[in-house]
Amino acid sequence: MSLNNRYSYGWRDRRQGTGSRPFPKRPGARGASLFFWAGAVLGAVLLLFFAGTWIYGMIGPGERGHPDPPAPGAPSAGKGPQSPEAFALDELDWSSAQLSDHFVLDHNGSSMTVESTLDPGLQNYITDLLGRSQTLQAAVVVVRPDDGRVLAMVSYDKNGNGDELCLKADFPAASLFKIVAAAAALETAGFTPQKPVYYNGRKYTLYKQQLKQQHNRYTRELPFMKAFGLSINPVFGKLGIYHLGRERMTACAEKFHFNEAIPFDLPLQKSVVEVPSHEFGLAEIATGFNKMTRISPLHAALLAATVANDGIMMKPWLIKRVFGENGELLYQNEPESLGAAMTRHTAQDMKTLMQSTVTSGTCRRTFWKIRRKNCFRGVEMGAKTGTINDRTDRFKYDWLTAFVLGPDREKAICLSVMGVHGKRLGIRANMLGRYIIDHYFSS
Repeated sequence: MSLNNRYSYGWRDRRQGTGSRPFPKRPGARGASLFFWAGAVLGAVLLLFFAGTWIYGMIGPGERGHPDPPAPGAPSAGKGPQSPEAFALDELDWSSAQLSDHFVLDHNGSSMTVESTLDPGLQNYITDLLGRSQTLQAAVVVVRPDDGRVLAMVSYDKNGNGDELCLKADFPAASLFKIVAAAAALETAGFTPQKPVYYNGRKYTLYKQQLKQQHNRYTRELPFMKAFGLSINPVFGKLGIYHLGRERMTACAEKFHFNEAIPFDLPLQKSVVEVPSHEFGLAEIATGFNKMTRISPLHAALLAATVANDGIMMKPWLIKRVFGENGELLYQNEPESLGAAMTRHTAQDMKTLMQSTVTSGTCRRTFWKIRRKNCFRGVEMGAKTGTINDRTDRFKYDWLTAFVLGPDREKAICLSVMGVHGKRLGIRANMLGRYIIDHYFSS
């Protein structure tokens, strides 16, 4: 006999011994009991859950054994890309950097792998070319006009100085500033590429006598585009005095980001211009025939790039991506516009002016050979040159800035070349530029 049967038997036996009937069996009584106890248990669990949640929220993160949450804007602990605000490029140590398409930098004792926008073949070619240029110093910057990426950035110093000349605004802009003056004339003074202009005397001098509004049998007439292509100083001197003035010239220079810091991945010096109010000073500024207007080679390349990009100046950038020691993506760059320096229509007219430099101006002879090559069929080329001595007349600064646009825009570059010469002239900037353009489009 089982234990349960024995208890059941004794209970019934006792009930019978009292002479009373057993309790009648109620249908569902056992189910109701189970339901009652299940509800009680569930209520207790819910009570404990809500009480525990309230207590957990009252305890600080540090007391729970977990780190405090990151402050707003702090780098994420994940491996996804961080914004430029989260990872500061200016904290990287560039002192030992050897610029290439991939290189390694130090950051707080850790090694960061940098992927750049540089074209290794083009970078190496220019490095070798400047080493044979017979200049005292030289700098070349090549950029894409549509997005601002830097394809090459090379500095050369005969004495082995390691300074990055491409980022220094220590060099007189010379006639490169005629780009700014011409854009101001086209946009604010009613000029067109075909507008007749006049000058007396020689092309490359700037005497007060040449700035008078006079017409005589010695006066020469030519279209504005040809005066730009030949870089005729008296024409631009009178333009500054009689058509532009201080306010217009200053406003246009600021649109081209003179006197303003241009954001870049590496420290870039600010290009400067100070437009005076007196007449001869206005003439000097408009022609670039002064030694106070100063520009960096990188900024010089952006002048041509802005014309080629329909008047929009793109932010220059060199760093594409940065990876940490474990391969996590820390930084990724994106193209960014710096705003419009001129309207699209003005940019088209400026292209015409700069193309005149190549077809009938100061670059005509230098660029003639490459313009005849099959690989340059349908390619648009425009340029501006500039030459000026330093304050002591010991050194000559020599400039070229140019755009070269393929028919499908697949190959499109803008470049600046700056050379510093002593008593003996090395290879001129326009010739160095021709070699670089020929190499890029022929390879």
